[in-house]
Amino acid sequence: MENIEQYAETIFEQIKHTDEIGNEYWYARELQKVLEYKEWRKFKMVIKKSMFSCNYSNNDHLEHFVQLDKELKVGNNARMMILDYKLSRYACYLIAQNGDSRKKVIALAQTYFAIQTRKQEILENLSEDEKRIEIRKRVRKGNLGLNQTAIRCGVKDMARFTNAGYKGLYNGETADDIAKRKDLRYREDILDHMESTELANNLFRIVQTDDKLKRDKVDNEYKACDTHFEIGRKVRKAIKDMGGTMPEELPTPKSSINDLKMSNKDKKSVLK
Repeated sequence: MENIEQYAETIFEQIKHTDEIGNEYWYARELQKVLEYKEWRKFKMVIKKSMFSCNYSNNDHLEHFVQLDKELKVGNNARMMILDYKLSRYACYLIAQNGDSRKKVIALAQTYFAIQTRKQEILENLSEDEKRIEIRKRVRKGNLGLNQTAIRCGVKDMARFTNAGYKGLYNGETADDIAKRKDLRYREDILDHMESTELANNLFRIVQTDDKLKRDKVDNEYKACDTHFEIGRKVRKAIKDMGGTMPEELPTPKSSINDLKMSNKDKKSVLK
């Protein structure tokens, strides 16, 4: 069962996108392929049924199914416009519920989007300490994936690559600079000494960098580092544009993640 859930998470995470304020979304055309619908006409019928279900449950489908036009390259360098939808997590869940139940991948989609929706609901109701632990887990997992992507892109100096992202997000500060500002001891992990908002900022940087490296097919260390820096800088700009607090101005928690885990070691994890 665990392997099946991991497979489901992988295939749907691979086509997940995140906007400038951290909201997750999926494109219908990409979801169509993963859900093994060969014809857009048939998949569009599922989308229409899902929109009806959305409205029936007192949710405005326009908020969850955002229609857009995409440019598609065809033969002889010609281009044509095609219809697509930007789907929320809830929209994807409804599509899975209205999809062809004979397909095994539909069952996987139902499980994945139901679990992710529930996790988000739980996360929103967690205490600050619980949020820190949960987001830190996501950051650790995201960093593992990003580092693997960076290696495939030709990165050999991982410290340089990592610092490029921090410099963009923290207005020129490296990991060592951040550690010194937080007054941390040697080898203490800066990510273990961030509150939930700062961790979320870094998670957004990590996810967006990983996605862009793959999308742009980056194949050298210089470009990879430059990409990481630019993504960090854009995340910083988004925070500023929304009137948020700059990451270096956020307070450092009194307790590290390890301290919190030690104090909660006899408690069951809120999210498994």
